[in-house]
Amino acid sequence: MSVFGKLFGFKKEESKITTGEAIQKLRETEEMLVKKQEFLEKKIELEIGIARKNGVANKRVAIQALKRKKRYEKQLQQIDGTLSTIEMQREALEGANTNTAVLNTMSEAAKALKAAHQHMDVDKVHDMMDDIAEQQEVAREISDAISNPIAFGQDLDDDELERELEELEQQDLDEALMNVNETPGAKLPEVPGSAPVPAQRRKEQRRVVEEDDDDMKELADWAS
Repeated sequence: MSVFGKLFGFKKEESKITTGEAIQKLRETEEMLVKKQEFLEKKIELEIGIARKNGVANKRVAIQALKRKKRYEKQLQQIDGTLSTIEMQREALEGANTNTAVLNTMSEAAKALKAAHQHMDVDKVHDMMDDIAEQQEVAREISDAISNPIAFGQDLDDDELERELEELEQQDLDEALMNVNETPGAKLPEVPGSAPVPAQRRKEQRRVVEEDDDDMKELADWAS
């Protein structure tokens, strides 16, 4: 730090480290501490071997070996605690890094959705759907009008036609009677043996005959 920085209290701006870099440094530290653990465990085994070897022949050497073993065990215990702390810190950073990535993705998705809806108006969409429904109704009415057979005389009443036919037959009969009266010796038209069959009854008779014909045809097909 320069003299002016010391006088006026300016602090040197520290370079910011990213979450990924911090996670990488913690992993490197974990690897270094694990190696240190392996080294201490070997040293502890070595000191135990020295103590056993010199337990009777050289008690002082054996005691010194056990003292060193105790120091190594204490260091090993400290490293275990440090590793636990570093592991928790690394997991927290990894979780924060994941959350940051998720939030960034969600933010970008929200911006994209907003941009997609930028030129859309809900009222205009409703108006457009109403117009579509209205045009579909118009198209349906046009189709119904085109397919309606009213222009081809399909709505005529059969009973009315039967009555008209009876009137024509009656007119023919009246004319024939008039001709007989005017011409001496003319033969009268044959009078039906029974009363004229009403139009509705004749219609039912034709339907019965047609049904009988259909039954006979079905019977013949079955027999063959």
